[in-house]
Amino acid sequence: MLDIATAYNKYGFLGNEFLTWLWFIIETDQNITQIMASKDPVAFHIGNSLVLENTLGDKSKEKITIKGDRAGLEEGTTALKKGAKVTEMNLVCTLGQEEEYNFTIKGDSFNITGLKTPASGGDGSDDELEGMVIEKALLLFRITQVIDTLFLTYLDQRIADDWKNKGLRQMRAWIYND
Repeated sequence: MLDIATAYNKYGFLGNEFLTWLWFIIETDQNITQIMASKDPVAFHIGNSLVLENTLGDKSKEKITIKGDRAGLEEGTTALKKGAKVTEMNLVCTLGQEEEYNFTIKGDSFNITGLKTPASGGDGSDDELEGMVIEKALLLFRITQVIDTLFLTYLDQRIADDWKNKGLRQMRAWIYND
C-alpha cells in the first residue's frame, strides 16, 4: 500500500489533467447530461477565473491566471499549446432547470472553495432551521456527486486502451484547432 505522500506525488497530475479535460468537455459542447447518465439536465460553463501552470525544463513554473466575468480564454489556450494544464477553475454548474452552483475547484487537492449553492427555502426561523440545514447538506451532496461522477468518467477514459488514439487525440485537436 502506498503512503499518502507517495500516492500524491505519483498521481498528483490527475487532478490537473481532469480540470483540463473538463475545460475540453465544456468548450466542445459535449453533452454532460449524457456523460453523467442523468435524468435532469446538467450544464457547466467556465466562471470568472482560470489558472494554468506549465512546468518548464529548469524546474521552474509558469503560472497563467485569467480573471474576469467576460475574460477571453485565448491566453489559456495558448498556454495549453505550450504544455500547461489547468490547476484551478471557477465553474458554474446548473442542475435541472434552476439549481445553479458557483465554485472554484483546485486540481492538486480537489478542494472546493467559494461554493455558492441555490438559495434555500424558509424564513430562517428556529422551526425551519433543521430543514434548512438538511436541504443545504443535500445541495452539497448533489454538487459533489456531479464532480465525483465526472472525475470517474474521466478516469475511465484515461485508463482505457484507446485513450491515446481517441480521448487524447480529440483534446489535442481542440487545443491546436485541427
